[in-house]
Amino acid sequence: MIPVPSNTRIWLAAGVTDMRRGFNTLAAQTEKTLEEDPYSGHLFVFRGRRGDLLKIIWWDAQGACLFSKRLERGRFVWPAAKDGKVSLSPSMLAMLLEGIDWRMPQKPWRPLTTGDLSETPAS
Repeated sequence: MIPVPSNTRIWLAAGVTDMRRGFNTLAAQTEKTLEEDPYSGHLFVFRGRRGDLLKIIWWDAQGACLFSKRLERGRFVWPAAKDGKVSLSPSMLAMLLEGIDWRMPQKPWRPLTTGDLSETPAS
C-alpha cells in the first residue's frame, strides 16, 4: 500500500478519464474538474473507460507520484455519476484496489449481548 499520512484525503474522480494521461494532465483535470489542488498532498483516483485500469496521482511534498493498477479480470467498482468527485476512506481505497465493492461493505457480525451465541450468522 502507498505510505500516505493519516490526514490525507482520497478523492475519486467520477466518470471516465483518458488513461493515456500522465501526472501533468491528470493534475490539470484535478484543478478544473474536481476543483482541488493536485499539490495538496491528497490522493486523486481516476478510472479508464473499460474500467480495468486505475491511475492515482499524489504529491508527496518531494515530488509527483503516479500509480497505476490494472485488473487482469473484472472491473473496478465506480460511482454512476458522470462528473464530480467522491471522498473515500483509506479502507475504501484498499477495497477498491482489491476489486471489492467499496460502496456497501458488509459489517462484521456482532453478538447482541455478552455470551450470546444463539444468534449466529447464516453462512
